[in-house]
Amino acid sequence: MNAKSQAEAGEVRLDVSNVYKIFSDNPKPALDMLNAGATKDEIFKKLGVTVGVKDASFQVRAGEIFVIMGLSGSGKSTMIRLLNRLIEPSAGKIVFDGRDLVQMSRKELIDVRRKDMSMVFQSFALMPHLTALDNAAFGLEIAGVPKPKRHEAAMEALEQVGLGQYHGRYPREMSGGMQQRVGLARALANNPTIMLMDEAFSALDPLIRTEMQDELLRLQRESKRTIIFISHDLDEAMRIGDRIAIMEGGSIVQVGTPFEILRNPADDYVRSFFRNVDVSRVLRAGDVARFHEENTVMRVPGVLQPALEQLNEGNHEYGYVRDHEHKYQGTVSRSSLERAITEEGQPRFIHAFLPDVDPVHAEAPLHDVMRTVASTECPVPVVDDDNKYVGVISPSTLLKTLDREG
Repeated sequence: MNAKSQAEAGEVRLDVSNVYKIFSDNPKPALDMLNAGATKDEIFKKLGVTVGVKDASFQVRAGEIFVIMGLSGSGKSTMIRLLNRLIEPSAGKIVFDGRDLVQMSRKELIDVRRKDMSMVFQSFALMPHLTALDNAAFGLEIAGVPKPKRHEAAMEALEQVGLGQYHGRYPREMSGGMQQRVGLARALANNPTIMLMDEAFSALDPLIRTEMQDELLRLQRESKRTIIFISHDLDEAMRIGDRIAIMEGGSIVQVGTPFEILRNPADDYVRSFFRNVDVSRVLRAGDVARFHEENTVMRVPGVLQPALEQLNEGNHEYGYVRDHEHKYQGTVSRSSLERAITEEGQPRFIHAFLPDVDPVHAEAPLHDVMRTVASTECPVPVVDDDNKYVGVISPSTLLKTLDREG
C-alpha cells in the first residue's frame, strides 16, 4: 500500500457539489427552467435540449469503491465523464483533493489525468498491434515516461492482475477476460490516486465477469484504492460497492451502503430496484455486525477480575476480548471468567476462552455465516483482514436484517 493510493480512513477524496450537465451550447435557459422547478421532459419539449445530470452532489471517500448505478438513461455514464471533464459540466463544482477540476486550465487538467486519474472503459480499447506489456504501458508512454521505467511499471501492474507471464501476447491471442485485465493493468500502471471504471465488466460473459469482480476486490484488499465504478447491474453494485449512489433522470436519488439502502430506501424507485434482492447473498458480515463497547474486554495478562466486573455491571453474559491493537483474542462468559479466577495458580484469559467460538470474516457473505450464527452459543464475533474486532452478529440481529419489512 502506498501513500498516493491510500489516505486516512474517511477522508473525502472527491467532492461533487450541485453539478449539472445540459447538452446545449447555451445551457442557461435550461438551468433557469430547472431552478424554477421544470422537469427534464418539460425542458426538452420547450427548448429541445437534454438534461444529462441535474444538481448532483455526493462525496467519495479515500480507499472506497463507490458505485454509481441506475437504469439506461439515468445519467450515470455522463456523470463519470464529468468527473474527469471528458464532458464539460454546465454548472457546479468537482473538487478533487482540494482542487476544483471545473476551474482548471486544459494543461492542469491533462496533468491530473496523467498523474492522478485512470479510466477503464467497457470496451477493452487495446491497441491490436501492441503486446500486453506495451498496452499496459501506453498511458505512461503518452505521458512521456522513458521506456525502461514505463515497462517496469506496466510489468508490475500485469503481475498484479495475474498476467505477468502473458506480457508478450497480443490482444488477438487473449480471451475477453484477459484483455480486460490488460485494460485494468493499464489503469494501474501509473499508480493513480483515483480510478474511474465505466461499465468495465459488462461486456464480459457472466462467469468471467464474476472473476473480474473477484479480481477487483482482491486488488482492493491489497491496496485500498479510491474507485468510482459505473454499473447498471444491481448484483454487481451490491457485491463490490462500499457505498452506492442511485441515479434516476439525471439526479442522485440516494447514497448509502448496501445495507443502509436495503433497510431504508429513499423512495419507490429505489425500493423497486431492491425488491427482489436476496439480502443474505449480497450483504456481508461486516455490514450487520454490531459493536458494543460495554462487552468488549481489553486483555490484561493475569488480570481477569475487571473483565468479570465489567460484564456483571452491564449485565452481559458474554465478552469479546481484544488486545491493545484491537485484535480479537477470544470470547469469554461470566461463568468462564469465574472458573478461571478460582483456579489455582495465576489466572489467565486463555483458561476462560470459550471453545468452538470462531470469528467470521467481515467480508464473508451473510448467507455463508447464517448456520454459524444459529449454532453458536453466543453472538458470533466478526473480524477484519488484520484480525481486528469489528463487532458481533446475534441471531436476533440476523433475523431483523433478513426481515426487511420489519
